[in-house]
Amino acid sequence: MEGTVNILGIPFSKLTLDETTNQLTEHIQKETSKLFHLITANPEITIANQTDKHLQEIISEADLVTPDGIGIVLASKRKGEPIQERVTGYDLLLRLLDKGNTLGWSFYFLGTDEVTSRKAVEVIGKLYPNITISGRKNGFFTEEEEFNILHEIQQTKPNILILAMGAPYSDKWIYKHKRTLIDVKVVFGVGGSLDVIAGKVKPTPTFWKKLNLEWLHRLLTVPVAKGQKSRWRRQSALPKFVYRAIIKRNI
Repeated sequence: MEGTVNILGIPFSKLTLDETTNQLTEHIQKETSKLFHLITANPEITIANQTDKHLQEIISEADLVTPDGIGIVLASKRKGEPIQERVTGYDLLLRLLDKGNTLGWSFYFLGTDEVTSRKAVEVIGKLYPNITISGRKNGFFTEEEEFNILHEIQQTKPNILILAMGAPYSDKWIYKHKRTLIDVKVVFGVGGSLDVIAGKVKPTPTFWKKLNLEWLHRLLTVPVAKGQKSRWRRQSALPKFVYRAIIKRNI
């Protein structure tokens, strides 16, 4: 695929954060646009993709996969097809909120716990008063509630649907309901971004960001939600990724 670099079977976009934002802006501003499914993939997702056939199908049909991790950037340089920078779900969300505040876009937020969801949307409404918040729901819902959520999204037709239910679950949920989400223009998962916006989780200090150690800061400071794998277990994918994509260059 043009403008991408293949890392362990995933076609990662070479677009910068600015370029990605511009592409999504152009898509949203079109009067008629099909659903644009963007995936932000980190080394953990890249390793999971090696054995998860369903995830492979989802990623192969995505409209854009951005590099959400310094490991992806390093692997691309090792391959000789360098990606300039990471494009994380959190950074992209902030950029689109800013654009949406200027252009009057609408957003729907789905995921995280009820208290955090409510607080995050409250903060977003104050910081970006010109966007329309089409709706919000926490990520703990029954099948009946899910039906009502999908109906509400169909009715409100937000420009952007944001999911904060963790990866790869968010993207599997999106894929499952693609036909129902046809009136949404852009959809993507943002991991724990709403937790940061709500103040539940402190943002990574600049010092850690400059060293590209945001993953380590999260590992040491962010609590794990009930029912999720421990962060130490999840980060076990990192050495596998380093070996396969950077040392062995099996890419």
